[in-house]
Amino acid sequence: MTDTPNLPLATDLTDAGPGRSNNTRLATDLIHAGRIRSNLDENAEALFLTSGFAYESAEQAEAVFTNKIQHFQYSRFANPTVQMLEQRLARIEGAEVCRCTATGMAAVSAALLCGLKTGQRVVAARALFGSCHWIVSTLLPQYGIETVFVEGSDMAEWRRALSQPTALVLLESPSNPMLDIVDLRAVAELTHAAGGIVVVDNVFATPLLQKPLELGADVVVYSTTKHMDGQGRVLGGAVLGAKAWMEEVFQPFFRNTGPAMSPFNAWVTLKGMETLGLRLSAQSATAETLARFLEQQPGVKRALYPTLESHPQRALAMAQMSGGGTMVTFELEGGKEASFKLMNALRVITISNNLGDTKSLVTHPATTTHMRIGAEERARLGITDGVLRLSVGLEDVQDLIEDLSHGLAAAGGNAAL
Repeated sequence: MTDTPNLPLATDLTDAGPGRSNNTRLATDLIHAGRIRSNLDENAEALFLTSGFAYESAEQAEAVFTNKIQHFQYSRFANPTVQMLEQRLARIEGAEVCRCTATGMAAVSAALLCGLKTGQRVVAARALFGSCHWIVSTLLPQYGIETVFVEGSDMAEWRRALSQPTALVLLESPSNPMLDIVDLRAVAELTHAAGGIVVVDNVFATPLLQKPLELGADVVVYSTTKHMDGQGRVLGGAVLGAKAWMEEVFQPFFRNTGPAMSPFNAWVTLKGMETLGLRLSAQSATAETLARFLEQQPGVKRALYPTLESHPQRALAMAQMSGGGTMVTFELEGGKEASFKLMNALRVITISNNLGDTKSLVTHPATTTHMRIGAEERARLGITDGVLRLSVGLEDVQDLIEDLSHGLAAAGGNAAL
């Protein structure tokens, strides 16, 4: 059972029809893919803000619930507005099926819990977002699932960990916040040989800069809050993969546990998707400029960005990604004190733990997003008290340079404009 019926009045550029083509390109797909119209012929995507759906007769309702006919039943299962976003994301990602969830963490937890069983084994890259790390380190073992962490950039560790049967691998690349790169193709080959599936959190790269499914991954997860909405308005997540896995493994869990996305949030995200390509291109260009500026500044111990020649995995990043993305991480020599002074001196860049926004945002991972993984684990990951994560927005690049210069001066460095 798919739970995602096609509306009889659907008009979708991804389905060839009179005067239409299924070979449209990315910029067009970001605007039109998955579009459906009601008999009112609205131009903007319709917001179906309804919890339930009506039936013409008791017999029709029975036929719907016995899977004899397709019809929307309940927005926890499927909703026309949410379906438009799911179809658009699937088209852009190159996935057979997408299901949207209430948050990014709902996407991650559902993608893991839907298929894992007591006695199975999970291997994860150590560099994970704090809540993802908690799921692997704390939640899964409570259900009798063995979990093993590896250094994501160390293929020898991956080979050792995947030398025995493994049900699932979880990783993110580039990682949050240190922008570590994992060899997706090599890890996928090892995982499949061990009998497992690979789940990739692709939020930093977005589907525009990296295609994990083409590199061998089985499932891709996103926080659509980041980049896709991209304007700090609504929460959301997405799980994408092959039709068989999505329908047989994921959908029963999704349907019965209820981590569904709000139709309103889906509608807002659909509108955000229309400008994703333009925003990502501009933000990535600014991010690289800022990274190159930062690595030259006194008081900055290091700056991390995938396209920098100084990035230790630049070659691998460029083999897997078509651009560096919107995130820059840098480390100050003065530790927490210098970091806090810099952040408090900023006037354009906002202190916030969100990312992928049109506004530039900075956070101190050791005291926010990665606080709860503990000092020992942060040390292993290189997340020192001097590390700052910068999500680059759409402001003028010179204004951002001047703002960072002001912050660096307040932190004790002598920034050079």
